[in-house]
Amino acid sequence: METNKPISILIADDHQMVIDGLCSMLQTEQEYLVTGRANNGQDAFDMIVAKPDHYKILLTDISMPLLTGTELCKMIKSQFPHIQVLILSMYNNAQAIKEAIMAEADGYILKNSGKEELLTALYRITNEGTYFSQDIVPVIYNQYQKQKIQDEALSQLSPREKEVLKLIVSENTSEEIAEKLFISKKTVDNHRQHLLEKCNCKSTVGLVKFAIKTGLE
Repeated sequence: METNKPISILIADDHQMVIDGLCSMLQTEQEYLVTGRANNGQDAFDMIVAKPDHYKILLTDISMPLLTGTELCKMIKSQFPHIQVLILSMYNNAQAIKEAIMAEADGYILKNSGKEELLTALYRITNEGTYFSQDIVPVIYNQYQKQKIQDEALSQLSPREKEVLKLIVSENTSEEIAEKLFISKKTVDNHRQHLLEKCNCKSTVGLVKFAIKTGLE
């Protein structure tokens, strides 16, 4: 009876000590076999292109030269969707995590995680699809809540208010907005005040950030 082959892993990280540490943790695990190592995203991508059926899991850092981990992840998931991508990073901020999710990463754990969590993550993405560290779940939830609030605020804006907001983002003054929309400056100022209240912003800069985050700009 033929035994199951170990799952082939490619590790991409610009710190050799990290690669060596991961290899050391996995060398006693019969289920997994590190068959590739790369010190930047471009080398990792080239290795996969050369042997696309050779790797089943890509374990990658986010911050790397030539290609970042999220850029690498996007390319891999687009061209080689059979490869599961687990991101191992020191960053637990909302932006990094959001980028990883948008890149369709199958998992995300922090570099201060131990061997047990690494093995759990590998098992989950191999058998169940995804794994995100418990340490970053609150970050994901908070980001979701912020986005939900912003989406609700955007839905409350009238078509005219959205027009005014777009013109504000384009750095138009109240006088210029009034002229372009054929309304009075006082009406523009009223719309601006309503926008500040509805978008929960304190200044024009806040309105610009709101428009960018909600994709209105």
